[in-house]
Amino acid sequence: MKTRGPWQGMTNIIQFNARFYLMASVVLVAALVALFAASHMGVKLASLLAVLGAGYFIFVSLGVSHLIYDRSDLYRWNWLDRALKGAGRKQSVYCHSGLDEASEAIRERTSPDRWITLDHFDAVLMTEPSIHRARQLYPPTPETIPSTFDTWPVEAESTDVIFGLLAIHEFRSEDERGRWFREALRCLRPGGRIVIVEHLRNGANFLAFGPGFRHFHSAANWKRCWESAGLRAEDEFPITPWLRTFVLVRP
Repeated sequence: MKTRGPWQGMTNIIQFNARFYLMASVVLVAALVALFAASHMGVKLASLLAVLGAGYFIFVSLGVSHLIYDRSDLYRWNWLDRALKGAGRKQSVYCHSGLDEASEAIRERTSPDRWITLDHFDAVLMTEPSIHRARQLYPPTPETIPSTFDTWPVEAESTDVIFGLLAIHEFRSEDERGRWFREALRCLRPGGRIVIVEHLRNGANFLAFGPGFRHFHSAANWKRCWESAGLRAEDEFPITPWLRTFVLVRP
């Protein structure tokens, strides 16, 4: 298993969202030039606002990304102790949507008797350029099984833990997310749990990522999705102010 680099998370964000950071950088440079070259106060004010806006987006979003993905407990995995307290270890299923940065690390830390990695990536369904670039940079591990998001090659009531880390938000409609949860419930052993980690569409993520926070879903939306599938939240807790963990079980 590869060791994560100290700046890997932030670097990934730049690579996955290259066009946005390139556009922001062009705006920043052009606005700086206009700010110092223009003589009209209205142009100077507009340029200053553009500098502040582009600079805020670039430096705050990347700074927060570094805190989340490189400096927090997210990839140090201590939070798993709480999420998996009392969970069985016979079989675990790890689901991703084209980007798998964590299955090997979690498998090594939790050591279940059987481990299944499912890849739900669908090039037609998932139209965000960022996930396509992420998949190119991080191809699936050799043992990964391609699987539609709502029909898994997993036996009913066979799994102790199902992981969905920073992946299930890629299903853009509430119906699709509800169907994923229903399939997870079908595969879940009585007493098992589903562990979800996601950014939320909330104030903290808006301040960090600006309009990009709309790529995430609200806590109320997530709750509707899993409750429509017949699940309930047994526990929830933050990993950082920008990430929330939900532990779901059968009613």
